[in-house]
Amino acid sequence: MRTAEIIRKTRETDIKLSLDLDGGEYDIKTDCGFFNHMLELFAVHSGFGLKVNCKGDYQVDFHHTVEDVGIALGQAFFQALGDKRGIARYADVTIPMDEALVLCAVDISGRATLNFDVELPSAKVTDESDEVRSRAVGLFDTELVEEFFLAFVREARITLHIAKLYGKNTHHIIECVFKACARALKAAVKVEGDKIPSSKGVL
Repeated sequence: MRTAEIIRKTRETDIKLSLDLDGGEYDIKTDCGFFNHMLELFAVHSGFGLKVNCKGDYQVDFHHTVEDVGIALGQAFFQALGDKRGIARYADVTIPMDEALVLCAVDISGRATLNFDVELPSAKVTDESDEVRSRAVGLFDTELVEEFFLAFVREARITLHIAKLYGKNTHHIIECVFKACARALKAAVKVEGDKIPSSKGVL
């Protein structure tokens, strides 16, 4: 089974995360409603079983929460893949969301590289839930999207290219990014045979 569980506890975050590349339920709990939504989209469109429970220092901001979940997800992804035998390895998709269009290409290469060519019109997006308003938080810094994927790529040891082709609405663009990444990873981890997809014999 291609599964992994990560427990990561620091002075800034306390995370328990489990991942099943071959499917399952999702259950996402962080202190940030917008980030929860993006991770739920990621789980749905990748088809991965994903459970995340993160308690972070939201009274500071959401930076540590987002980055550390990216780290944990990358570590789980790397562990769950094992020796990568039989996987497709490469995939690319282009995903629309209303006026936005995002391309994502992935190589499960064993080498950590991120090219994030995504201009976001707004510096923040707002979680409008009553719970968030009552805590006087909810502004999600959109620069954290790149931080999440950078942390994920480093730990997963993959090459990931994400490019915005079109888009004016920041929320739509970010949704496209998470959906496109999810779809590309879903295709790249698909088992197609029984050999390691590299002329070197190792990834």
